[in-house]
Amino acid sequence: MLTAGIIDDEPRVADSLKKIIEKYLSKKIRVVFVAHSVKESLSQIHQHKPSIVFLDVEMPGENGFELFSHFDNPDFKVVITTAYKEYAINAIKHSALDYLLKPINHIELLELIKKLEKQEQNSRYKFQLDTLVSHLNSGTEALSKIALPTQSGIEFVKVNNIVYCQAENSYSTIHTSLNEAIVVTKTLKTLEELLPENMFLRIHKSYLVNRNYIKSFHRAGGQGVMLENGLLLPVAGSKAKTIVSLLTNA
Repeated sequence: MLTAGIIDDEPRVADSLKKIIEKYLSKKIRVVFVAHSVKESLSQIHQHKPSIVFLDVEMPGENGFELFSHFDNPDFKVVITTAYKEYAINAIKHSALDYLLKPINHIELLELIKKLEKQEQNSRYKFQLDTLVSHLNSGTEALSKIALPTQSGIEFVKVNNIVYCQAENSYSTIHTSLNEAIVVTKTLKTLEELLPENMFLRIHKSYLVNRNYIKSFHRAGGQGVMLENGLLLPVAGSKAKTIVSLLTNA
């Protein structure tokens, strides 16, 4: 059975999450502590050693992310909870950390727990936290690495090394300048939202391309973009004018 700690400055919200767990997930999770600040939680975490910590990130006078500064290599999973859809969500997504939007839905919580049960604790989790903190400190415009979930775990990819991404139904394949083909459990639409808008172009329903690797635009024999590695990728007719404009003004 998993054990959990809840950190939330609002007693009512923390109690609501605890009751949801007790009502719907009592056979899977046992709540071992509830704290209303990061400072208050530290002794509880050391005492109870929870499997999971549900962490509110927006607390008066305190940022929930400060928790990470107290643990060099945490042996517990963190699930971010927030009522703010935009607040730090991009940084969380780039780090491939799990999060729940308030008010918390028991069905979404159950799906998340099923996912966590399948995951093994490993050293990659430390990199996820480091990636999160790095993006929070520098802002996603300075994004250098992105953490992406694969069927075997988490893959950390340098954004500058991504040449193009190709849709594969509910998955995507990321092709890099190192001749890697990494299959990730993200749709192309999700990757488009995560990767820097000023660097990546959606040229087709199946392709997202790093504009730094585009060599030329071709109209003959079906329009497309030629990459520096000699690969010609198709360009959707509705996007051709926009792409040519963006490339010529780059």
